[in-house]
Amino acid sequence: MKLLARYYSIEDCTIGEGTIVREFVNLYGCTIGRDCKIAAFVEIQRGVRIGDRCKIEAFSYIPSGVVIEDEVFIGPHAIFTNDIRPRAIGEWKVIPTFVKRGASIGAGAVIICGITIGENAMVGAGAVVTKDVPPNTLVVGNPARVVKKLEDRKGGEIDE
Repeated sequence: MKLLARYYSIEDCTIGEGTIVREFVNLYGCTIGRDCKIAAFVEIQRGVRIGDRCKIEAFSYIPSGVVIEDEVFIGPHAIFTNDIRPRAIGEWKVIPTFVKRGASIGAGAVIICGITIGENAMVGAGAVVTKDVPPNTLVVGNPARVVKKLEDRKGGEIDE
């Protein structure tokens, strides 16, 4: 890990070789793979697993229950939830969410818990994702809807 920060809180984490962590992050009890980039003002909570070669942009929030596979992009201000009926008091249950390999989540997107974002799928900026996103599709809007089928990845790029 290459820590490029003076102000941070990193506790009880496993962080892979070559991963870069920037300023003002809160990471605790999570696992982050190799060669990732974690930008400033990111929070990643206990039990989260992030694969290799992921990029997590500034101000993203990833709570317990989220699993992110390899080569995923999480845009700035992207928010994941982990409780379908949150309350300030009483019992609550973490509902898992999965982001499959090669997926991209745009800036300001909100991902409601209990869903799977498919391999190489793209979530548009500001989308509110309430249902599973099929592989190789683009979703946008509130609630997010499929607007386009994407071709399989070739050479690291998505051909439309």
